[in-house]
Amino acid sequence: MLWAHRTAPKDATNETPFSLVYGSDAVIPAEINVSTMCIASFNKSSNSEELCENLNLVEERREMAAIKEAINKRRIASYYNKRVHPLSFQLDDLVWRKNEASRAEDTGKLGPK
Repeated sequence: MLWAHRTAPKDATNETPFSLVYGSDAVIPAEINVSTMCIASFNKSSNSEELCENLNLVEERREMAAIKEAINKRRIASYYNKRVHPLSFQLDDLVWRKNEASRAEDTGKLGPK
C-alpha cells in the first residue's frame, strides 16, 4: 500500500511524491517480475545519463508542482469563500449561546438548562 501511495500521481501536482524527492519515477517490485513498458525500455548504458538529466530537472519539477498546488489551493479557497456569508454583530443583538462554559458542574441530561 505504501508503494501505491508513493508511486501514484497526486491530483494537486500531477507528480508522484517519489519523483519529487528523487527526481525519477519508482519501479514497483511487482513490475520487475512482469514485463511492462518501463522495464522493456530500460537501457543500462544510457541509464546514468538519464538519471543525471532527471536530477538537473528535479528543481524545476518541484517548482511547477508548488505552482500547481498553489493554483489548486486558490481555486478551492475561492469556491469556499463564495458560499460563506459574513456576519457582523452590533451592540444589543441577540445571539445563540451555548451555556456549557459557564456551568460549574455537569448536572446531566435531566438537569436544568
